[in-house]
Amino acid sequence: MKKYLVVIEESKIGYSAFSPDLPGCIATGASLVEVKKNMQKAIEFHLEGLKLEDNRPPEPHCQSAYVEVAA
Repeated sequence: MKKYLVVIEESKIGYSAFSPDLPGCIATGASLVEVKKNMQKAIEFHLEGLKLEDNRPPEPHCQSAYVEVAA
């Protein structure tokens, strides 16, 4: 089991998501719940495609952090 970082961004019409560890793997959704579900499916599909092409799934290497600053 691997754990990949997913970045979710809000837009005017919903949400979009991507994983920095999996270039080209993206998803959208009208709600947070939907975009998370769609991204889960997108990652699974992406990894299946890599296996079919005899490529190993990349190891997760991205991390997240919050930095607090006075604004």
